[in-house]
Amino acid sequence: MSTAVTIRPALPEDAAAIANLHVAIWRETYRTLTTPEAFRTLDEAYRQVRWTATLSDPGRDQLVLLAEQNGRLVGIGAAGAPSLALFEGRGEIRSLYVDPAIKRQGVGRRLMRELALHLAALNYPGAALGVVVGNDPAIAFYQLLGGKMSERYTDPGPVWRSENIVFVWDDLSLLM
Repeated sequence: MSTAVTIRPALPEDAAAIANLHVAIWRETYRTLTTPEAFRTLDEAYRQVRWTATLSDPGRDQLVLLAEQNGRLVGIGAAGAPSLALFEGRGEIRSLYVDPAIKRQGVGRRLMRELALHLAALNYPGAALGVVVGNDPAIAFYQLLGGKMSERYTDPGPVWRSENIVFVWDDLSLLM
């Protein structure tokens, strides 16, 4: 029997735990999609610096949510102001990571719902995100949630240039 998952806003002191989960999930997801250099470089120390900065000085309209089960971090979601012009003024879902051990239990859907509610409260007309080409489970998940593929772009990234698909939701209620 699984224990309930709670969702709460992230705090600066959560940065190390977020970095650890982020790297574990990222490495599993991208092990065949990224370069060996990116795999080595984008480690816990690198991610902790980035998450500490994000949580200490959040960007405009930024929200980072954590999903926890039995006091253990099992999911991360982040949303805020769009970082790319091609998102056409829609709020951006910046991160969504769910521990593979609890996938298909509604955690990703719950995080997306809360992020969509946040974007709606800020009067964004919709949501958008970029997903790496080849990340088929994420692509299927976003399609299941009603996301529409709109275009592609190359993310220069800090170490690795990835080809990405933009997903958009012009009706945030699809996520709520």
